[in-house]
Amino acid sequence: MNDLITDSFEIPRGQGYGDIEIGSQAEMNSGVLGLENFFKKVQEIEKQYGKLDNLLKKLQEAHEESNAVTKAPAMNSIKHRMEKDVDEVKKIAHSIKTKIEELDKENLANRQKPGCGEGTAVDRSRSATTNALKKKLKDKMAEFQTLREAIHQGYREVVERRVFTVTGTRADEETIDRLIETGHSEQFFQKAIQEQGRGQIMDTLEEIQERHDAVRDVERKLLDLQQIFMGIAVLVDAQGDMLDNIESQVSSAVDQVQQGNNALQKAKNLQKNSRKWMCIAILIFLIIVIIIVVAVIKPWSSRNGA
Repeated sequence: MNDLITDSFEIPRGQGYGDIEIGSQAEMNSGVLGLENFFKKVQEIEKQYGKLDNLLKKLQEAHEESNAVTKAPAMNSIKHRMEKDVDEVKKIAHSIKTKIEELDKENLANRQKPGCGEGTAVDRSRSATTNALKKKLKDKMAEFQTLREAIHQGYREVVERRVFTVTGTRADEETIDRLIETGHSEQFFQKAIQEQGRGQIMDTLEEIQERHDAVRDVERKLLDLQQIFMGIAVLVDAQGDMLDNIESQVSSAVDQVQQGNNALQKAKNLQKNSRKWMCIAILIFLIIVIIIVVAVIKPWSSRNGA
């Protein structure tokens, strides 16, 4: 997108003072059109998207790590790391949302400048770029939503394995749902505690409880994060349709102009051909007239009579 806009407004520079003046004028025009400052802000937002990508990767790795731990202290450590990262994600996402809303306001204000009105190349470029940033935020929402679902599913699978390891039997879905919802597993494991001893089962009970608390807190924070994304998602859907309609109209207008140019070119060619054939017809007519005149006058007969 940046390369497209740059190519549209950049004036080629050669050598010599005249070209330097032209280049300076192009830079000045870019500043007047508001594109230079606009794309600086776009680049700042893109950097923040990079931070979101890194945090998402860290959370995914922490989730994978949590599936392998079997001790409550290790689970507690992972929980604190994930909560810290999710808090940072919320902070960055809120900042991105605020900056995109500021771009929207600036895009409206920029339409008051000469040559930047609604529907102009500058306005369409700014709107399309801003909408692309919104769509990217919406896509991030889907990625974090996928992570939340993976955390929940992973928690369920771990609880099922723990139950089977301790009891030797597979619990039904209702029992697993109850353990996931409450985290209280001691009552369920009473028989195993009586048979194997409390000390041998306590580590598993503590780990399940710690895992329950971790999943509950991280999921809650990810749901809060989704609320930040939702406002932007609604705008993306609405403005996406509008921009698609604008681009469709622009494309149609370009096609119509091209068709008009082609028609004009054909008309010019026909006009040239008509003039050509008219000249040939006039020339033939003149030749015929000359022949008739010569045949009537018969200048050679006058010479013979003399």
